[in-house]
Amino acid sequence: MASLFSVDTNKSTKLDRYNTYIRKVNSSTKFIVASSKLLYRMTILISVLLICSFIVNHFLFISNNSNQHGRRLFSFGGGAAWEKKVRHSSIPKKTNGKVVLVTGAAGFVGSHCALALKKRGDGVIGIDNFNSYYDPSLKRARQELLAKHEIFIVEGDINDIDLVNKLFDIVPFTHVLHLAAQAGVRYAMENPLSYIHSNVNGFVNLLEIAKSANPQPAIVWASSSSVYGLNTKVPFSENDRTDQPASLYAATKKAGEEIAHTYNHIYGLSLTGLRFFTVYGPWGRPDMAYFFFTKDMIQGKPIKVYVSDKEVARDFTYIDDVVKGCLGAIDTAEKSTGSGGKKRGPAQLRVYNLGNTSPVSVKKLVAILENLLNIKAKKNLIRMPRNGDVPFTHANVSLAYRDFGYKPTTNLSSGLRKFVKWYLSYYGMQARTK
Repeated sequence: MASLFSVDTNKSTKLDRYNTYIRKVNSSTKFIVASSKLLYRMTILISVLLICSFIVNHFLFISNNSNQHGRRLFSFGGGAAWEKKVRHSSIPKKTNGKVVLVTGAAGFVGSHCALALKKRGDGVIGIDNFNSYYDPSLKRARQELLAKHEIFIVEGDINDIDLVNKLFDIVPFTHVLHLAAQAGVRYAMENPLSYIHSNVNGFVNLLEIAKSANPQPAIVWASSSSVYGLNTKVPFSENDRTDQPASLYAATKKAGEEIAHTYNHIYGLSLTGLRFFTVYGPWGRPDMAYFFFTKDMIQGKPIKVYVSDKEVARDFTYIDDVVKGCLGAIDTAEKSTGSGGKKRGPAQLRVYNLGNTSPVSVKKLVAILENLLNIKAKKNLIRMPRNGDVPFTHANVSLAYRDFGYKPTTNLSSGLRKFVKWYLSYYGMQARTK
């Protein structure tokens, strides 16, 4: 009897343990099910939130791009009124007149060249980004001057592919005078990437669009005397070494010459590079020595005059002489030989010096300004720093004279007299000059 009771007790204990186990399993199962449902609902909620976030951000992105596109369209028009201005400005006034796109048209050399082309009857369209490298109000004043002669300047960057393509779609340019660039030797130490952006990327972008144009335009563009760098042979000739640039600015201009060779060789673009030598004159650049010397002398401030072991001198070239050289290069530029991005035959590739052939020392420059302004300069003589400037430049222009009759006629005294007269008039100063 005791044995039977012991067996029943063991069975009851096992049954209780089993039931307890079942209850635990059921409890765990319910917990897992509840957790799964919660996880599922959280997953759905998170997914909905992510989808909503994506939709909102997507529409914000589209809206932002649309606004930017709209602002860009507004900045260069994109409508019938804007196209009408572009077409009107580009129409030549004489039979067989050229149709020229002038980049950097609100700049110093660009504004003078655009005006000269228009006055002789060519069609002219300008493009300029009006950057703040120097006072943009001076660029705006040049823009107003050109507008009086029915020259329209499109506000935009040559790196803007859509904009430049739009111009080429509207106007069949016969020539491009490419003068847009980041200028200045010393500024490269502060903002080196701006030189790559404008002088390399911008040039390549322009060439990419020009190569695909039908017909391809002939291109005349601004290189620089800076490419001669550390060259010691004078005067500088076009076949001299140019593989020793002394500044990043010079290196980008030398890169431009090599890029021009490439696009001429592969795509048949007619390309002429012009190496400018220290261009000066009315409407000039405020970062140039003759300009800020004049400003500081009038304001009674001391001027910094660089000295070196060698005489510091420049081949100062008056703006009117440079303009004649630019127009001469345009007039003698042969047609490009490519079509639809393919070369059909050998194309013209040239490079020329545009200088005055008469270097003048900085000491002499200051003396001329002292005489014209009737002011004694307060000079601080300092050693020329290692910032990319070279002490001496001197142009041999015999090649330009041979090919398109380039012959500078304005000496530094005469040119500075015209500059000082403009400076005093533009800035509304009393004429204390001789």
